Amino acid sequence: MAVFGNAMEVFVLLDRSNCRRCGEKTCLAFAGAVFCGRRSLESCPHLDAATVQRYVGPKRGLRAEEEDPEQFLSALREKIQGLDLAAAAQRVGGHFGQGRLTMKILGKDFSINGNGAFSSAIHIIPWVTVPVLTYVVHCTGVPVVGEWISFREIREGQERYLLFKRRCEEAMKRVADIWPDLFDDIVHLFDGRHVDAQFASDISVVLHVFPRVPLMICYWRESEGIASSLNVFFDRTIDENLDVGAVFMLATGLAQMFEKLALQHGYTIQPA
Repeated sequence: MAVFGNAMEVFVLLDRSNCRRCGEKTCLAFAGAVFCGRRSLESCPHLDAATVQRYVGPKRGLRAEEEDPEQFLSALREKIQGLDLAAAAQRVGGHFGQGRLTMKILGKDFSINGNGAFSSAIHIIPWVTVPVLTYVVHCTGVPVVGEWISFREIREGQERYLLFKRRCEEAMKRVADIWPDLFDDIVHLFDGRHVDAQFASDISVVLHVFPRVPLMICYWRESEGIASSLNVFFDRTIDENLDVGAVFMLATGLAQMFEKLALQHGYTIQPA
C-alpha cells in the first residue's frame, strides 16, 4: 500500500479540473486536505476505484474485539486478574485504593476491581468497557505531548480510516451541523476544554477520554459554498497507550453518544 509523503504526491493523481465536488475550492487544496487527513482520497469523483484502492488499501478482516466481543472481553478480564492494580494505576494516570483502580473517563470517576468489574456513580457506557480494559492492560504510561495526529497515522489506522471517517467523523459532523451549541455542551458535560483554533479550524475542543488518551475535535463551518467538515485527532503518543481497535471503538461510540444527545435536545439527524 502506498503512503503519501507530501500533498504533491496526491495532487499528481488528480485531473486538476477544480470541479469543487469534493468540497474544496481547488484540486491543490483537496490534495493538501487528503495529506492532512481532513479528506479521504475517494472523495474525488474523478478517481477510479483501482487508484483509490492502491492508495487507501484493502479492507481488513474483523479484529478479535469485533468478531466476538464477549470472548474478547472475557480474555481482557483474565489479564486484569493478573495485574498489580496499584502499579497499573501509576501507568494509566489513576489512583489505587480499597482494592480498586480509579481514573477519570470523560471527566467522571470509573473504578475497576481485581476481577475487571466496573463501578461508577454514573451509567457504565457499553462502548467504553473493552477500550478501558485494553487501556489498563496495554497503556505504557507515556505522558501526552500535545502533538496531534489523524486516525490514519495511528498504527494500522490507514487500513481502517474509511470506516472511521464514516462512523465517527461524518457522524459527528452531521450532529455539529444541526446543533449550534454542541461544542459548548461537550465542554460542560464531559470536562472538555476549548483550545485555540487548530489546523485553521473554526472550533477545536479537547476531551480527555482516558487520562493519557486525549482526543481533539476540529470543526470547520460551511463557508462561501464550501461544505462544513469535521476531523478527529489524537495525541502522538496514542500508539503507546491504546491500540487502534480500542481507539476506533471509543471514537465511534462518542459519535453515537453525540447523536443521542442531539435527539434528546429535539434535533433531527439526517441519515448519511
